[in-house]
Amino acid sequence: MPLGSDPLDRLEIPDGTTVEERDLVTEGDIIVGGQSTVEFGVRGRTVVAGERVSFGGDIEAEGDCRLDMWNTVDGNVLVGQDAYIGERTAIGGQLMVSGDLDIGDDVDIERGFEANGWIVIRNPMPTVVFFFVYLSQLLRIGEEEKAREAAEELLGDPEDDEEESDEPDPLVVPRGSNVSDDAWRVSTPAVVGDDCRIHGNLRAASLVVGEDNNVFGSLRAKGDITVGEGTRIHGDVTTRRGTVRIAPGAEILGDIACDDLSLHDDAAVDGAIRARGEMSIVKEFIREAE
Repeated sequence: MPLGSDPLDRLEIPDGTTVEERDLVTEGDIIVGGQSTVEFGVRGRTVVAGERVSFGGDIEAEGDCRLDMWNTVDGNVLVGQDAYIGERTAIGGQLMVSGDLDIGDDVDIERGFEANGWIVIRNPMPTVVFFFVYLSQLLRIGEEEKAREAAEELLGDPEDDEEESDEPDPLVVPRGSNVSDDAWRVSTPAVVGDDCRIHGNLRAASLVVGEDNNVFGSLRAKGDITVGEGTRIHGDVTTRRGTVRIAPGAEILGDIACDDLSLHDDAAVDGAIRARGEMSIVKEFIREAE
């Protein structure tokens, strides 16, 4: 996470993320900004959600699960370690916690809960809100080292520890997003890693899609769109006022509409191409910095 910027300033889908039936599955942590809707169930390592987040299925966390106040979960919450459940959260199924449970007031759990460790019922401070306020204050007063340590505690920093170098990046959903089988809608830039299988149209300020992905939907952005090598897009690629870059081996099973287009001569486009500005067929693809 780059210090000095908003940690939730873009949608980040890490390598190997898949949508399996009604579940969003990733190997690393899942971090969801406040007032977002995730119509999937989620499966990951640690799951962290801000206030007023809605989940459309089960939450399965191998590590901890931290849900701030006014969250709703349609299914079960299954936690491999400790759980923090903020006040006025509603869970439509069971809450099963292998470790300790810290739970706020007026939490509604339709099918009951069970924890193998300590159970504390109180009105705890929303952890996600506290964390980002604390981090912002540290950066404002110039305490970058302390801010870095705080960020590592939640997200980890693989650059500082060789043993952690292989840990997967977190899946990050910005505040106010809507993620569903129909569309992933964010007002920020979006970055998709490699080897992902995504269902739904991607809507963002700008889009960088990595290599060897299958996206069962279209791409639409206000700014630039980059499609990596070997990626297949099952839909249109459209930008209002940006450049579209298509890497070798990529397939667009739809139309392309943009200002400028850079298309590798080993890429394939099934539909019509409409470029209002310059269109070039290139033999060398240079991926823009994310």
